[in-house]
Amino acid sequence: MTKAIETLKDLLAAGADGATAISTPGGKPLSYAALRQLVRSAIDRLNAFGIGRNDRVAIVLNNGPLMATSFLAVAAGATSAPLNPGYRAEEFEFYLTDLNARALLIEQGMASPAREVAAKLDVPIIELIATPGEGAGTFTLDAPALAGARAAASPGYAGAGDIALVLHTSGTTSRPKIVPLTQKNVCASAENVRQTVVLTAADRGLNIMPLFHIHGLIAGVLAPLVAGGEICCTPGFNALRFFAWMDEAHPTWYTAVPTMHQAILGRAANNAEVIARNPLRFIRSSSSSLPPQVLRELESVFGCPVIEAYGMTEAAHQMASNPLPPAVRKPGTVGLPAGPEVAVIDAAGIPVACGVTGEVGIRGPNVTSGYENNPAANADAFVNGWFRTGDQGVMDADGYLAITGRLKEIINRGGEKISPREVDEVLMDHPAVAQVVTFAVPHDKLGEDVAAAVVLREGAAAT
Repeated sequence: MTKAIETLKDLLAAGADGATAISTPGGKPLSYAALRQLVRSAIDRLNAFGIGRNDRVAIVLNNGPLMATSFLAVAAGATSAPLNPGYRAEEFEFYLTDLNARALLIEQGMASPAREVAAKLDVPIIELIATPGEGAGTFTLDAPALAGARAAASPGYAGAGDIALVLHTSGTTSRPKIVPLTQKNVCASAENVRQTVVLTAADRGLNIMPLFHIHGLIAGVLAPLVAGGEICCTPGFNALRFFAWMDEAHPTWYTAVPTMHQAILGRAANNAEVIARNPLRFIRSSSSSLPPQVLRELESVFGCPVIEAYGMTEAAHQMASNPLPPAVRKPGTVGLPAGPEVAVIDAAGIPVACGVTGEVGIRGPNVTSGYENNPAANADAFVNGWFRTGDQGVMDADGYLAITGRLKEIINRGGEKISPREVDEVLMDHPAVAQVVTFAVPHDKLGEDVAAAVVLREGAAAT
């Protein structure tokens, strides 16, 4: 019987010593043995700075192998809080304060308003010094402000119940909420992704997702590692460079959000030879709904199945997914439950019959136990043991889930409830339309009316 993977230490043990764990375009690859040693050394260094299990370290780094390895190292022995390096000073001030960060980890020489904000808030800075000659993502740590600090109260590798990762929800309608995810939460989700797309040590993922985002961290980094496979970490999404990276890395798969897939398709015609030279086993899409028209075009251009999945931060990413062939994929759905239990529930948290529309509820080992210091949000989010996702959906007789919209985004046009997604899909059928977003606008008689913004295909025209 194999040991359950409940911590990042367990997860990182999956790969063979000499196998490549992390690579990067134009760089020297890093083996699993070297990655494990890097993580162990970084934890020892953090402990010497007085930082241990459940102490929060905000990470501000550009996308790439350093972001991947520093996330792994911090999360394995403390609590990782990755932040978008593009934030403005006032955003860094909000997040560093809200997180109660013990330290800020940033690359030596990297100019960022986070530095001035950390100084203002008296948050010590840990300088990450890259050592690319030793392998992709390798580094040493230096923290003059923490020299001579008291040793960490809780040193060593984190346990299953320790918090590995904290992220904020998007906060489009209210103040962002802190989502704490345990070692067990993130490892369960990584294993769910691995099983869904049957990742093995022979797979190589091309990571183009930002690594301050749950999709990139779990599906882009942890899922390949739990399979003992390889991740090629790019400097971030760039449609102009995607095919050159593909030709260098020879990936077997990649995961992305729909807008990225659409940008890649926009350059695919000029790169047919690259696609032919580097056949993919599958393409994965998550984080927002993939129009069925885009799915069909991706499958036609790349000659491989496109697997649409459904995830959110509070579930440590994956909740449902379409399966790989020969199992049935249903475009327009997010597939079958893929890890946690998933149900469509009513207001009382009681599952409804198939074919009935309601709110999507989840429960399982990858789901957060609640928002931090937010009893009101938790009272609203949990009902009858289910976490309420805020998404409206319907499950068919085969158990496939279709998301019909965000409950807060459903347009109420004079009492008629309209899902923006359904309008998007109709407009996407127009041959001139490349991208579309539908939204509500105020209306003096109806309350709300439907509006849409479209991006036309290159060279196309529409009235």
